[in-house]
Amino acid sequence: MTSPSLGSPYPWKRELKSEERGLCLIHLLLTCANYVAGGNLENANVALEQISLLASSDGDTMQRIAAYFTEALADRILKAWPGLYKALYSTRISSVSEEFLVRKVFFEMLPFLKVAYVLTNQAIIEAMEEEKMVHIIDLNSSEPAQWIALLHVLSARPEGPPHLRITGVHQQKEVLDQMAHSLTEEAEKLDTPFQFNPIVSKLETLDFEKLHVKTGEALAISSVLQFHSLLSSDDDFQRKKFSLESKNPNRVHSPGVLQMGQGTLGELLEKDMGKGYSPSPDSTSSSPLSPVGSVKMDSFLNAFWGLTPKLMVVTEQDFNHNGSTLMERLFEALYSYAALFDCLESTMSRTSLERMKVEKMLFGEEIKNIIACEGSERKERHEKLEKWIQRLDLAGFGNVPLSYYGMLQARRLLQGYGCDGYRIREENGCVLMSWQDRPLFSVSAWRCRK
Repeated sequence: MTSPSLGSPYPWKRELKSEERGLCLIHLLLTCANYVAGGNLENANVALEQISLLASSDGDTMQRIAAYFTEALADRILKAWPGLYKALYSTRISSVSEEFLVRKVFFEMLPFLKVAYVLTNQAIIEAMEEEKMVHIIDLNSSEPAQWIALLHVLSARPEGPPHLRITGVHQQKEVLDQMAHSLTEEAEKLDTPFQFNPIVSKLETLDFEKLHVKTGEALAISSVLQFHSLLSSDDDFQRKKFSLESKNPNRVHSPGVLQMGQGTLGELLEKDMGKGYSPSPDSTSSSPLSPVGSVKMDSFLNAFWGLTPKLMVVTEQDFNHNGSTLMERLFEALYSYAALFDCLESTMSRTSLERMKVEKMLFGEEIKNIIACEGSERKERHEKLEKWIQRLDLAGFGNVPLSYYGMLQARRLLQGYGCDGYRIREENGCVLMSWQDRPLFSVSAWRCRK
């Protein structure tokens, strides 16, 4: 039976104008999420059916994002029946090579990782001036372009290149083999002393003994979009919340009145959601640090501090996706991924197969993890820059302001994309990369405080 509050899924809804359809989808998503959070599966099912009439993975930006949030909400419902969930997913084949290629497309098509690599390399070059032996630990060793660029700069040093050793950490041996081949080949061309030390491991199970940090070498650590996964927690409290969110006094209901208007997806969200909830506009609105789920992160930071690195550069998503309730995360994720989907809309055609793969296999999987998972399963725990500053400060690290020259290179790189939607700004010695006015990624540099 169809809920009277939702109405019936009439076919005329397909004929709505883009803006009207977008607002309708936002409203239906919020309504559906409230039903899912409250355990009202009958009404959630009706909402999902209505959304399916309007959403499309190859439509406009709002249709595409709605398709992936709908999938995530449905996934969350299925997880309540572990037997059914496991049976449905038991034969799924995940292609590591395909996932690797999708991340490559993200690197090539959007400027964020390139800017992060430019800033990271410049910080390392400045910190390692006149050093004879340099050791870099790369915590997600998958993109040789970053270190090839560094090899070129180091090989041109007036005093000659240092001996460079890179320890690459990655889950897949094939990826590390490719890294080793590309970097060794380039180092030989440049006649630069080089060694690559591969470690096949997940970050959370990394054996620090295998890093083989030696006396006399200057150490740098590079973490690109890795640290947030260490915030995941096994605590039972979070698991109980999974089924009890409807009793939470902070639960936010979706606003009932739709206002029609023009603009980007972010603007549509502000029109429809502004009355009931405001996403964190900047890092200052993030909630204070919670000890829950940070034990693993604290342990890692203490271990890294014990290695006394000369520099540690951290790149993270600048989102607030680590809230304790479904509704809190859904609101924040809608805003964040609205900006990322808008980036792709401005860069790639709607029929692009590569775009669809990035949206499904990268953004879609992240959305699913944020919305459908709890406890140790929820790895995509993105947090705002302010929280990383607090956390690293408490762990004994002092901020190293990123240099003017690094910022200059980053701005030039962004200008080369020929799109005025990308922004970059300095904040407390760190750098925030944005789409329009929405921060998306942060880069910060740190050293051990003695």
